[in-house]
Amino acid sequence: MTDTNEAAHGGRGAGQDPTVGELARQLPEQITRLVREELRLAQLEMTQKGKRAGIGAGILGGGGVVALYGVAAVLAAAILALATVLPAWASALIVGGALLAVSAVLAWLGRKRVQQAMPPVPQQTQASVEADVEEIKERVRR
Repeated sequence: MTDTNEAAHGGRGAGQDPTVGELARQLPEQITRLVREELRLAQLEMTQKGKRAGIGAGILGGGGVVALYGVAAVLAAAILALATVLPAWASALIVGGALLAVSAVLAWLGRKRVQQAMPPVPQQTQASVEADVEEIKERVRR
C-alpha cells in the first residue's frame, strides 16, 4: 500500500512537500484549469445578471404599456366630461387613475430589478481572480 501512495506522490512519502520541479510541471495544468473555472464562473454570473436585467426591463416596459392605457382612459374621461356631465366620465376618470397607479407600481418594481442587476461586471469572479493572484504570489514568496 505504501508503494502506491509513494507512486502517486512521485516517489515521496505521504508527509513530504512536492519538489520545485514537480510544482513547475504542475503549474501550466493548474493555471489552465484555474482560468477555465474563472471563465465558467464569469459566464454563470453574467447570465444571472442578464436574466435579472431582462426581467426588470420587461416589467418596466409593462409599466409603460399600462401607463399608455391610463392616459387613454384619462383622455376618454376628459372627452366624456366635456360631452356631458354624467357619472360616465367619473367612472372613466377612476379607471384611468387606477391604471396610472398600477403603472407606477410596475415602473418602480422594474427599476428596482434593473438596479439589482447592476453593475454588469462579474464581481464574484473578479474577487475570486484577485484571491487566486494573491494566493499565487504568496506561494511564490515561500
